[in-house]
Amino acid sequence: MADIHIEREHALGLPAARKLAWKWAEQAEEEFDMSCTYEEGAREDAVQFTRSGVSGCLRVESDRFVLDAKLGFLLGAFKDRIEAEIVKNLDTLLAAKKPAAKKAATKKKTA
Repeated sequence: MADIHIEREHALGLPAARKLAWKWAEQAEEEFDMSCTYEEGAREDAVQFTRSGVSGCLRVESDRFVLDAKLGFLLGAFKDRIEAEIVKNLDTLLAAKKPAAKKAATKKKTA
């Protein structure tokens, strides 16, 4: 069995990180046929995901995302490729959020 562990820091705060995690879960369901369950908490959220040969959790915190997944024997052979795809998807969502945050900061400075 292969394990995947990915951490990404951010400065979004929990409400914005929650929205981004919902998008990630929707993509995982659509693109990878995952079954996702989203659980909101006071300090952090958890997205449990599963499909044949894969199970894991994306923890959503106010300052970071932590993804842990276990790959079954057959998918373990594709660990590097699967990990790269997860990283790409998460980084793309985070990058899309950054320009909006910069624009908001610029507007505050000029106001």
